[in-house]
Amino acid sequence: MKTLLFTYFIICFIVSSLTVIGIMLGRKIFQKQLSVKGKYHMWFLLMVALILPFLPFQLLPIKYPSIDLGVNRHNEQKPVLANTEYAQHSNWIQDYSLSIHRINIEFLGTVLTYIWIAGMLVMLWLAIIAWLDIKKIKRTTSPLVNKDILFLFEQCKKQLGISGQIAVGESKLVNSPMIIGLLRNYVVLPSKFDQWLSKDEIKYIFLHELNHYKYKDTVVNYLILFFQIIYWFNPLVWLAFRKMRLDREITCDYAVLASLDENYHKEYGLTIIHFIEKVSQQKNLILANQFNGFKKQMKSRIEHIACYTKESKLLKLKSIVVFMMLGILVGSQVPFISAMAQNQNRYEFTSEKTSYLDPSNLFKGYDGSFVLYDNQADQYKIYNKNRSTLRVSPDSTYKIYSALIGLESDIISGENSSLKWNGTKYPFDSWNSKQNLSTAMKNSVSWYFQELDRRNQTAIIESYLKRMKYGNSDMSGGISQYWLESSLKISPVEQVQLLKKFYTNRLGFKDKNVQAVKKAIKLEQKNGVLLSGKTGTGAVNNKEVNGWFIGYIENGKNTYFFATNIQRKEKASGKKAAEITLSILKDMGIY
Repeated sequence: MKTLLFTYFIICFIVSSLTVIGIMLGRKIFQKQLSVKGKYHMWFLLMVALILPFLPFQLLPIKYPSIDLGVNRHNEQKPVLANTEYAQHSNWIQDYSLSIHRINIEFLGTVLTYIWIAGMLVMLWLAIIAWLDIKKIKRTTSPLVNKDILFLFEQCKKQLGISGQIAVGESKLVNSPMIIGLLRNYVVLPSKFDQWLSKDEIKYIFLHELNHYKYKDTVVNYLILFFQIIYWFNPLVWLAFRKMRLDREITCDYAVLASLDENYHKEYGLTIIHFIEKVSQQKNLILANQFNGFKKQMKSRIEHIACYTKESKLLKLKSIVVFMMLGILVGSQVPFISAMAQNQNRYEFTSEKTSYLDPSNLFKGYDGSFVLYDNQADQYKIYNKNRSTLRVSPDSTYKIYSALIGLESDIISGENSSLKWNGTKYPFDSWNSKQNLSTAMKNSVSWYFQELDRRNQTAIIESYLKRMKYGNSDMSGGISQYWLESSLKISPVEQVQLLKKFYTNRLGFKDKNVQAVKKAIKLEQKNGVLLSGKTGTGAVNNKEVNGWFIGYIENGKNTYFFATNIQRKEKASGKKAAEITLSILKDMGIY
């Protein structure tokens, strides 16, 4: 859950930042092609972008490329021994593993997630306070009794084509005219406003506030607050919404000017100046549309009023075109968002012939799963349905397919699979010598398979992975490390399905190469039953965190394919996974 929240935190930051920057650049580049209303409407594209990360695009039947956030990346320092005790075992349950050193980015992700949640809670509290301020203003607002002013208000409504019910009154708590309310709107004026405002000035104020009503700006205020709660951490979002509020006031100013005769434009501007001189600045109410505002904001409004000219139809058309262009830019982020938001570490598995086991006593202390496929019955038996589809690093179990790719690419052959030792001193004696496919697989010699990859091409390996549909087929972790607690991931169910295709040679490889690998992964035979497979251990910072045992059993009449995976902060090894597997198979009477 924490990882998912951290993923959304990253997505939100990237998407919000890119969109704000894109809109600001668009406004600057197309400044002369944008109407005042067009500039304001562009900010709604930001709102669309801000909601995109939370839309369920993964439910759509569209496939997007995988994007790895790098949460599980490691630095490629010299590996150290993860567990030396395995070298003492003489039976086939030998599991040699080197530890990968990695900075604990997951801890940083957890900290950032908690900070994000804490920030949202603080913002939510401030939002509640803002809502209570509005409620207090409503309670202290007394209806207007001046019939002339009420008649003027109705005239302004009629002039703008507004028929809805809007309460109008005055309150001692406000210094600036404003419109508030979500379900029921209130135009609130300062107490005794009619004593220092002329009738024309009151008319201009009504026209301005009613245009806010017409554009549903009270609803927009709540949307802005909602997004500021979620995106509180991004200063670009705060800057964007501040500019949006200014653009909204300028848009309302232009709407008022458009409804007035040209001779009254100056008077409307003077009304605003009158407010600046006469009234102290109102406390900023984020859920209200206020006539008076910050000095810098008011200056910008006056400048726009002073240079007002009626906007042409061509300019409005250009604004629509620019809006659509930027809309396409926002929409182009959908594949990126979807690829990140989708759980790429989960395999979608559906099979009607599936039954579930409960050997939970064997998995005590571990997060793990066991998957068995009965080839004759065409049936899956699964322990822990949820974890059986969770993709994790394959570690040394990948060596089965690394060998297969190396054979298919003619880097080695069944007759000549020897590779010269590179001279690096490893903590396992069996690694420090020339190796062939058989010895490398038996002793899980990582350098042998890394050398196969180095002699190949990344594009070729990747093409094989995608052809096999090997997990997420992600090699972004680097040619020598991608299968070692890095980018490449596969689930237990996929391991079993892939083993079945490997065994029956439905992966499209040469039969002689498949047979060579089959020979290399044979473990033992007893009572006419053959066990083949491969263990794998993922060790990070000297702690074994990921243990695998995959393989198949042939008894002459039937073949069973299995995969066991265990996870823990430490002591989750391939050896332990193998012991659990053998216990389950024994209980089932299979081996």
